[in-house]
Amino acid sequence: MLKMSALPDVPRWAVIAAHAVPLATLPSGLWRVALVAGLPVADESVKGWGEMVYVLGLSVVSECLALLTLGLVRGWGEVVPGWIPLLGGRRVRPLAAVVPALLGALGLFGLMGWSAYAHYAGLGSGVTDDPVKQAVLVACYVPLLLWAPLLVAVALAYHRRRKGHTGAAWTPAPLTASK
Repeated sequence: MLKMSALPDVPRWAVIAAHAVPLATLPSGLWRVALVAGLPVADESVKGWGEMVYVLGLSVVSECLALLTLGLVRGWGEVVPGWIPLLGGRRVRPLAAVVPALLGALGLFGLMGWSAYAHYAGLGSGVTDDPVKQAVLVACYVPLLLWAPLLVAVALAYHRRRKGHTGAAWTPAPLTASK
């Protein structure tokens, strides 16, 4: 049976962060769905079935990948669900979850860096010159900036928990006034 709630030994902040990831990817996916539906969110619309399938597919794949973050705080991230052929019921090795998560986060950081560079270098054309459409676009895509750092934090918490790390949790040094 697929366990739907977080495990008891998962820190509360990690559960919140894991649930925030799919919520952070949702607005951009909804913006792309609106674009395909022909709503006035950009100056140009999606043309042709191939482009529609690509744009919708990007939204579905992004959301599915974001939902995988929940496996880092739930039981199906520690034991493969029984309904999965050949692997069902086997324990998930910690690095089998952590390495793909951190590589995914690295890829997301790379995409964020490339997007920032491309924007400021003036590569490509803008989606719209309309300030309202631009504001909607920014509001829908800015939450994506949370995906990579949240994924790193949850993956490291998963690794720490699964490896049985003992000792005090890291806390930043207190700020002191300089004289």
